[in-house]
Amino acid sequence: MYIKRAVEDTVRKTAATFPVLLVTGPRQVGKSTLLERLAEPERRIVTLDDPDVRYLAGNDPALFMQRFTPPVLIDEIQYAPELLPYIKMAVDRSGRSGDFWLTGSQSFVMMKNVGETLAGRVGIIRLSGLSTSEIRGIPSKPFTTDPKSLLERAEEVQRLELNALYERIFKGSMPRLYADERVDWETYYRSYIDTYLKRDIKDLTQVADEMAFYNFMTVVAARTSRPVVYEELAGECGISAPTAKKWLSVLVSSDIVAIVQPYFNNILKRVTKMPALHFLDTGLCAYLLKWGNPEALERGAMSSAFFESYVFSEVYKSYLNAGREPPLFYYRDKEKREIDLLLYENGMLSPVEIKKSASPGKDAVKHFRVLEPLSDPEKSGEPAGMKVGIGNGAVVCMANDLLPVDSKNWYVPAWMI
Repeated sequence: MYIKRAVEDTVRKTAATFPVLLVTGPRQVGKSTLLERLAEPERRIVTLDDPDVRYLAGNDPALFMQRFTPPVLIDEIQYAPELLPYIKMAVDRSGRSGDFWLTGSQSFVMMKNVGETLAGRVGIIRLSGLSTSEIRGIPSKPFTTDPKSLLERAEEVQRLELNALYERIFKGSMPRLYADERVDWETYYRSYIDTYLKRDIKDLTQVADEMAFYNFMTVVAARTSRPVVYEELAGECGISAPTAKKWLSVLVSSDIVAIVQPYFNNILKRVTKMPALHFLDTGLCAYLLKWGNPEALERGAMSSAFFESYVFSEVYKSYLNAGREPPLFYYRDKEKREIDLLLYENGMLSPVEIKKSASPGKDAVKHFRVLEPLSDPEKSGEPAGMKVGIGNGAVVCMANDLLPVDSKNWYVPAWMI
């Protein structure tokens, strides 16, 4: 069963604008399925998973290009970077939009090759796992704290109770688990990890010790929704801090983990500069940490951390699906005051707190006040040009309805994201 993807319109617009369309993302999120679904009848489809085809692409790219003429969809382009200069020559000759559709992992090496070879010729779309909107068949829009947009959104969606939400968090976002209910959750993720380690990690990054990397993944999973301290990661895994930093960048480049940078401004003097991390698929995170069912996860010590990472990933995907870079930061200072998410767009900063509570109370927005100096920089001795507007805030929680906290902030039910 095909689940309609929110990014479909973005794919069509990008393909109509650029000669080359590249859809990247982690394995098994539906990159090939999406493009095959949208491909015209005359578009050739070829996968570099086929060893014979991969050999031809790597050893005689000119002959490959003669054999598979555009319009063409080339799956798993990271396995044959030798094709990229030939694709560049082909699109420069034709000048047509949409000649080449490519899929590939978000590996650093592959993206560097694409960026250097096809600069100005390629539109890149990042595809993640399914969002809750996609699973429930409702419109997907970039998350905003604007009250008018929130009120409109509240009319489009249906409530999701706590138990149902944790079933969603536990199950994760992989399309196969929703397309076929017969697929066993544990078997699926065991196979996913095995393939990821033996193919993506071994083939693309040359990490020598697969089991050490697997152990590193579980340690990172246990820190979802927390600041990154490389020395702690290294100490728990028995590796050096530079290796921990390198391995975390591997998880980021393969879209397993997202890193959220701290918001920094000279006016806010005591901000820490540690990034935070979130596992993007909470099902994979639950598997790595050996949670056995959604009920245990909801009652367990990491319940709030999973809730926060789930909300983050839904907000994150809402921007990716619209073809936009997620404008997401977070705040933490040396007094340990935190704001879980900051949306920064058009000179406006909108704070978002995430609480697994049906009634978080007004204390949930108390740290929003630390942003007030940004709206009047001259008081801090900074030029007026450094002024940043402070937008409406939100507390994403388990409230039953969309309700105001005060004149500036709202309680936003998690099922609305």
